[in-house]
Amino acid sequence: MTILCLASYEKGHRFLAQCKRQGATVLLVTSLSLKDKAKWPAGIDEIFYMPETEHQWDRTHLLHSISHLARTHVFDRIVGLDDFDVETAAMLREHMRVPGSGDSTARYYRDKLAMRVKARESGLAVPDFIQILNYDSLREFMGRVPAPWVLKPRSMAGSIGIKKVHNDEELWRLIEKLGDMQSYYLLEQFVPGDIFHVDSVIFDREIRFAIASGYGRPPMEVAHEGGVFTSKILERGSAIAHELIEANAGVMAAFGLVRGVSHTEFIRGADGQVYFLETSSRVGGAHLSDLIEAATGLNLWEEWAKVELAETAEDYPTPQPRGDYAGLLVSLARQQHPDLSGFDAPEVVWRMDEEYHAGLIVRSADRARVEKLLDAYTDRVKRDFWAYAPPKDRPTN
Repeated sequence: MTILCLASYEKGHRFLAQCKRQGATVLLVTSLSLKDKAKWPAGIDEIFYMPETEHQWDRTHLLHSISHLARTHVFDRIVGLDDFDVETAAMLREHMRVPGSGDSTARYYRDKLAMRVKARESGLAVPDFIQILNYDSLREFMGRVPAPWVLKPRSMAGSIGIKKVHNDEELWRLIEKLGDMQSYYLLEQFVPGDIFHVDSVIFDREIRFAIASGYGRPPMEVAHEGGVFTSKILERGSAIAHELIEANAGVMAAFGLVRGVSHTEFIRGADGQVYFLETSSRVGGAHLSDLIEAATGLNLWEEWAKVELAETAEDYPTPQPRGDYAGLLVSLARQQHPDLSGFDAPEVVWRMDEEYHAGLIVRSADRARVEKLLDAYTDRVKRDFWAYAPPKDRPTN
């Protein structure tokens, strides 16, 4: 099989390598700005570089370029490896009639407004929201839903561009600054509570693997106020893990992902209700795939490659994960190369190797041991390494 991979950012190395191990011809389209920086895995058959403007590819130019490649290649699969490539890959599939999710399905996994509308229509609990469009409707929303609110771009990734808004005056100022981009944003009720994520593998619309984890502090809070980002695998079979797995199944059934992986986030509010926040058809960022691999032995990038290349159900047997527990912490660091050698418990299975970052993963069959180590190490990282940088409004390569 021939698989065309889109990567506007450097990621997906394990996906690409797994495709080659399975005998696929791998073609990669990536950003010209990465040409002398990215270290892609060996064995990729061809790499093509696309110029970008403001960190985006011109879709018409890309479509023409890929159509030109199709004169000499037959694409069996087209995959977008980054959040920003999901809709582009769907557009190319639609144009070339390649199997996989099309434009409509991709929109549910990228457009925060579309996913909320679809979730609410499907009977899933979601925080109240409204598109930034009609001012009278906005005034009605603000009168009915007390502040604070969250202003979110519809098609960014992670916490990029998200702002917490505390009153009407602050909101109108932000809306005015948006100008003609207002309709590309939504306003959402701020629901305080615990944030969770469920990471899944889907083959032919069937969930073959799903695992529930819980963040320490909410990612948006860490991004905007600073702190150490943490996540840990929830107790398997617990009431909250069961509820999250069921809620995730409802999201996947409603949104219709054909095959691939998904990272879906939920919040449990003070009322005890689990609310859907957002989802994606990609591997979760911030080294969450490393967390899951530590606990289960499954690498989600590699599982994604397997389901993309499988042609029948027999080609992708249901994964048999290990049942350990794991915890992850990641922080910006004051030091260019933080020395993490002092974190020497035998449960430490991964140390982050990235400038101005500190990160660890601990693993044990004992969930309580993971939690104890994660709490102690988070305090040490906060004291010895932690640094703060303002959140981004736009992505950067």
